[in-house]
Amino acid sequence: MITLVGVGHVFAISDNVKDIIRSKNPEVVCLELDAARFNSLMSKNQSKKVPLQYMLLASIQRRMANKFGSEVGDEMMAAFGAAQEIGAKVALIDMEASVVFSNMWRTMSLKERINLFMGALIGLVASKEKVEHELDAYADNEAKYLDTLGEQFPSIKKALLDDRNVYMAERIASLATKHQNILAIVGDGHISGLTAALAGQEVETVRLKDVRNGSALPESSSTDYSISYRYDSQ
Repeated sequence: MITLVGVGHVFAISDNVKDIIRSKNPEVVCLELDAARFNSLMSKNQSKKVPLQYMLLASIQRRMANKFGSEVGDEMMAAFGAAQEIGAKVALIDMEASVVFSNMWRTMSLKERINLFMGALIGLVASKEKVEHELDAYADNEAKYLDTLGEQFPSIKKALLDDRNVYMAERIASLATKHQNILAIVGDGHISGLTAALAGQEVETVRLKDVRNGSALPESSSTDYSISYRYDSQ
């Protein structure tokens, strides 16, 4: 069984993520991170190996996370901690950020670049209510939302979503040849693409809205766990 858990990197959902992992008790917990971003979160320092565009996106996310009473990456660190508790392996399954943004920038049109930076400026001052509104629009019609993104920003959608979906699905599928119970913590926007890319596998999904409202949580999470850490760079 492969369980895909959709998260949002700016929301205060760490405790819910931990409880989901404890209840599923996977052999492997996959994180939507590469080694540089993982080490950056662990050390609480911005990695010097990520490009300017990523740093800009990270800055927007940090500002938004503050509005939701969270810190960017808290849900990933919570998943890492829960994996330690249950003795699960941890696998970093995402592409290197430097490669992602290099590919994206190389293929972007001038119009996309201008729109990207204009959107970034808006993102820096966007309200909490604006984010909730966009999230509702996405939840109401995910396919239409992603199609619109693809029309406005084809290079961005390909680099940030489509290519990474294929890459992460291949990593998860490889792990599935060795392990029967795998859980992946990924941005909710990747869930549909990953599910399609993992066709033929037994896949269960938990969406962000259910993580946030707690409806995906088990009724009881009182089991005691011994701490045993195993890291898998696969």
